Amino acid sequence: MLLTESKMKNKISFLTVVFLSIFMTSCLNNKPANDTRSIVMWEMEDAYVAPFIDEIITNFKKDYFKKHGIELNFTRAHYQTEDLRQQFQAASLAGVPPDIIISPSDTAGIYAISGFILPLDKVFDFNLYNKPVVEAITLDNKVWGIPISNGNHLMLMFNKKFIKEAPKTTDELFKFCDNNLKKYNLDYCLAFDGGEPFWLMPWLGGFGGWPLDNNKPTLNTPEMKRTLQFYHDLKFKYKYIPPECDYNCMDSLFKEGKVPFIINGDWAISSYSEQFKENFGIGLIPEISEAHRYPTPMISGRYFLLSSPISSNTEKFEIVKEFVKFYTNKENQIKQFKELKRLPALKEASMSKEVLSDPIAKVSMEQILKGKPMPMAYEMRAVWDTVRNYQGLVMTNKMSIDEATFKMQKEVERKIKEMDR
Repeated sequence: MLLTESKMKNKISFLTVVFLSIFMTSCLNNKPANDTRSIVMWEMEDAYVAPFIDEIITNFKKDYFKKHGIELNFTRAHYQTEDLRQQFQAASLAGVPPDIIISPSDTAGIYAISGFILPLDKVFDFNLYNKPVVEAITLDNKVWGIPISNGNHLMLMFNKKFIKEAPKTTDELFKFCDNNLKKYNLDYCLAFDGGEPFWLMPWLGGFGGWPLDNNKPTLNTPEMKRTLQFYHDLKFKYKYIPPECDYNCMDSLFKEGKVPFIINGDWAISSYSEQFKENFGIGLIPEISEAHRYPTPMISGRYFLLSSPISSNTEKFEIVKEFVKFYTNKENQIKQFKELKRLPALKEASMSKEVLSDPIAKVSMEQILKGKPMPMAYEMRAVWDTVRNYQGLVMTNKMSIDEATFKMQKEVERKIKEMDR
């Protein structure tokens, strides 16, 4: 959805008030704007990623000097995710943003509509990258970031003590549950965070729906009703899932061997692999038998975002473009996979023997290709909070599905109107 000039000014004015108290701190972290060969980068990565970033920067500086005979200076600053968002907005309003930030896709929407970052679809060849991870950083038919990694997606994980291969359909999953819970003295078959809409979205996609269509909410639909009914049946009719189970609950049940299956994200792979070793299995979220479609987990990743002022400095812009291409080339994407266990965003690296020969990575990539991009649109903020509330009411039998979908649609529409004022 394109914002009118007046709406954009209102949003920027709001940001000015909120972040006025911190923008001077952001200014102090930057090099002078006219220092062409000094690149400032901010990031929000986990601590274990920092050595990898620094090594790539060092290698790029050596490579650039060898090619051009020019010494470059990189300044990297780390922030927590929310701090990065606040500091970048403040610095952008003050006219002294960093040149590059590493960011997830969901915070890029406000940067894009505020004019803080550059559209890049005419700068880079995005056909080189996996489609879902590019779509996750696309807004108003423009691509706003260069993918660094693929992931943050949900998958089916299982304990091979109970079953040797992942069920391919929900019918197969439910048949196993019906036939084996008593055999293994288990109370429940499957665990996931039933209160969080992030876990609901794959099933909504599998039933043919999605929360937004052209940035407009699509929640009071037959597809959403079927999805909520499916969820409700898992809990009340079939009793396959535990009641009132949040993330910590589901994680504990799986680790303690009290459920054979869990739906969790790629971030959990390393800890489960370490605990279960050869008994850890991973598969696609099963095809929904009644819908004849696979669930579509939301896909996102990490991205390079380029601040708008950099385009006015031709030499620096060329340096940054060369750096981004170097960072995401095949060699470094495979290196990232080996060292950080993050799936490549680059198609060529995704199909490399290093990735395809890893059985867990192979399945994870297959799941990504069945997923859908997490919407970059700021309207998703209203969707998350609203769906969470009404999903909870349905799953505690405090509201009918018809009433819940009607009210969630109306409430999201109202919240979006308030955001657009």
